Amino acid sequence: MGAPARSTGPKVDDLQEAFAADVLRGLTASPKRLPPKYFYDAAGSALFERITELPEYYLTRCELSILRERASEIGRLIPTGAALVEFGAGAATKARILLRAAPQLSCYAAVDICGEMIEREAVELRSDFPRLTIVPVTADITASFALPRDAAAAPARVGFFPGSTLGNFEPHEAAGFLRNAARILGMGALLVIGVDLIKPVEVLTAAYNDAAGVTAQFNLNLLKRINRELGGTFNLDGFEHHAFYNRERHRIEMHLASRRRQKVTIDGETIDFRAGETIHTENSYKYSVESLAALARGAGWSPVAAWTDAARYFCIGAFRFAAEGRTG
Repeated sequence: MGAPARSTGPKVDDLQEAFAADVLRGLTASPKRLPPKYFYDAAGSALFERITELPEYYLTRCELSILRERASEIGRLIPTGAALVEFGAGAATKARILLRAAPQLSCYAAVDICGEMIEREAVELRSDFPRLTIVPVTADITASFALPRDAAAAPARVGFFPGSTLGNFEPHEAAGFLRNAARILGMGALLVIGVDLIKPVEVLTAAYNDAAGVTAQFNLNLLKRINRELGGTFNLDGFEHHAFYNRERHRIEMHLASRRRQKVTIDGETIDFRAGETIHTENSYKYSVESLAALARGAGWSPVAAWTDAARYFCIGAFRFAAEGRTG
């Protein structure tokens, strides 16, 4: 039976300082921008879970269908005694499918920037998987972090990065994430990644502009968080959600547009907004099976398998790290 383990990761004060620095740096840049990783406080994580249930948001349904259909195949790739390390674990819904399909796993390390959610999920997971060591790790997955003892000591590690989160990174950042994952997981590691595939524009646009307005709430919650945690003075009625497909770059862009000319104060610094000026909050790059494989190869990961749903809306790829010297 896996004993409860204390979470590891950066101190809350360090995360808060980084949040403040990133917000001020982004809002004083031209054009203005904010890192999407800060969407995921407790409220933002809950809103995202609502998004995954929306009729327009096909991504989660497609990925879950692939995982359920191919779980046994993925499970056979996992060595006995391996540790599963999920990057950006959130509610761990998808990880549960792999945990059931691979009873040979010894440890599950759930890594997320929102410690509150993974701590809560860990309690349920320990009850549902009593023979498995469950370790929540509060950390920024875009930076280097230390694996918990049980995961580091396992004979092998399997990285899991579902949800098309890789698409939120610029291409060079995505390559950097893959190199960082290789450093963390080690030689011979397996990495299972979910990505959204290129598809008709109307399908993509609807997924990020749902009729119920939940994605808009999710986007605006970032300003609520800045107000609450950094003493910001954003008036949420002064901003609106914009999401559109950039054909040239194969990505959905999300922005918060200022409805009028206004000033906002954050941590004692005043930020000016022109009417119509936007804060670029997220990109969601869309891949092909081939472009994902090419990206992975460039970071030292060799393709092992790729699975898609019937409509080829989504892809889950498996990769093995075996390239010395490619993680620097």
